[in-house]
Amino acid sequence: MNTVIIVAAGKGNRMGTEISKQFLEYNGKPILCYTIEKFQNCNLIDEIIVVTSDENVNFCKKEIIEKHKLHKVTSIVVGGSERQHSVYKGLMACNPKTEIVLVHDGVRPFIRSEDIIKTINGAKEFHACILAVKVKDTIKVGTDHHFVLNTPNRECLWSIQTPQSFQYGIIRRAYEYAFKNNFLGTDDSMLVEQIGVKIKIIEGSFSNIKITTKEDLIYLDAFLGLTNEYGSI
Repeated sequence: MNTVIIVAAGKGNRMGTEISKQFLEYNGKPILCYTIEKFQNCNLIDEIIVVTSDENVNFCKKEIIEKHKLHKVTSIVVGGSERQHSVYKGLMACNPKTEIVLVHDGVRPFIRSEDIIKTINGAKEFHACILAVKVKDTIKVGTDHHFVLNTPNRECLWSIQTPQSFQYGIIRRAYEYAFKNNFLGTDDSMLVEQIGVKIKIIEGSFSNIKITTKEDLIYLDAFLGLTNEYGSI
């Protein structure tokens, strides 16, 4: 059984809007709805768990899940103070039969079905995998005083996306280890690294952006209703 945890509990302070970014509407649907639909329409996804804030549970249930008939959503879970706590609550809500669990940002509505499938198959073969794209720019490591320390080889650098996919037992063990050792990671794979599991990188698409700032909304507008090599949103 394959379960995806869609994290949509953030406040979206960088967006600078009163409403959380995942609930901003385009063509009559919140961004989160577009994201959930991508997994709803993927044949390999059996269960969807949505993690959101307490005040948005009813909105998610009525205006997204029920209104748009997203029947694969089995639970709407109240998140925690940090993303890491939110994902863990999602893990606790997974069906006991879950073998592969994916974790995805609620504000990444451009994820391609083929990439969802690749990460599921990657987790089955390699136990843990992450979706990523090679960086386009030269990256500099800086000092505390903003001087260049060094320049890493760009060929070895990847920009990490979601979904990140894991065998359920591995990701749960990683989370429990992190909490026991007061470790706070910036993504799920960091926690898995802490328990010594190798993580496979799956190359994804540059279209799979995270809607974070107002500039990203221009990108959203450009994709809505269009069908091209990336598929239709």
